[in-house]
Formats: sequence, C-alpha cells, structure tokens
Amino acid sequence: MSSAAHDVYYSYREYVAFERGSNVKHEFLHGRIYGMAGGTPEHAALASACAVLIGSQLLGRNCRTYNSDLRVHTPSGLATYPDVTVVCGASARDAEDSLAVTNPILIVEIVSRSTEQYDRGAKFEHYRSLASLQQYVLVAQERRSVEVRSRGEDGNWTVTLAGEGENAELVMGLRLDVRELYDAATE
Repeated sequence: MSSAAHDVYYSYREYVAFERGSNVKHEFLHGRIYGMAGGTPEHAALASACAVLIGSQLLGRNCRTYNSDLRVHTPSGLATYPDVTVVCGASARDAEDSLAVTNPILIVEIVSRSTEQYDRGAKFEHYRSLASLQQYVLVAQERRSVEVRSRGEDGNWTVTLAGEGENAELVMGLRLDVRELYDAATE
C-alpha cells in the first residue's frame, strides 16, 4: 500500500541555510521554496540600465542601488531578489537572515509575458507590506513602457505610466527617461 504524497514546508531558517548552499536563486513564501528562472539577455540589459541610470542620480546621497543579487524579505513572508533595489541610509537586515534587507524605498522589476501577472499581482501585494517602500516600478520588456506605483502619505497607491519620449518620475526627484533607458539596453 502506498502512502499519500504530502507537502513539505520549510522554516525561514531552513530556507536561508538552503540558499547559502545553492548556486541558484530561490524565492521563499509560506514555507515553500521556489526556484527562480534565469532571465533573457534583454531582461538583464534592462535591469542593468535601470541600475546604472538610477544609481548615477544617487551619487552624493546616502542611498545605494543594488542588483538582483540582493535578497529582500517582506513582513508578509516573501523572500525574493528584485531586479533593482534602492536602500537609503543603513540597510536594515532581517533578524533571521543577515543577507536580506527589509527597508528598500524603491524596487524595480523587469516585466515579461511570463512574469507580468505575478509581478503586478501577488508580488506587489507582498512588496506593499514593506513599510519603507515608497515606489514599485515595472519596466516592460516587450514595449517601451514604465509603470510607477507610488505610496502616498495616506498609504494609498497611485499608478503613473511613462512611454517613449517621457520621463518616469521617481522618489527623491529621480527620473527614468524612457527613451534613454531602452536605448541603453539595446546598444
């Protein structure tokens, strides 16, 4: 007689230990560990261009831009690797995970057909649980479009779109020139 299959759940501490021994990145949510798919060259170029364009505007400020090697852990339980993360001041580290930050002010995700629903939906809901997060930026991979979701002082989120020939207005007076962003990613 065979036994029924059962779900395996991990503690966050087990996830952190697993991740330290892995050469592949994984997300963690509600006791489950999910392998993250590798990106395309186009995805990598857009993420890199975002990091450079945002980072160059942060020179002389007490802020740092990180690439997708930085793990972010949300109060809602998601541990993941955003494409670009900005932290101002000292980085707050997770109590159980010294390699994960918990205080980004800006997160950028490059959106493709395969990730769009998750990035716009469930992932955004988890990112919203970060009290420090002021903006969530979605950069489209298939078209020249940048969506900026901003948290107002009242806690409500607004959405603005920027297309070819426009600037996406970011926190602290930063901006992403859409044409410059996509041109930098295709050269």
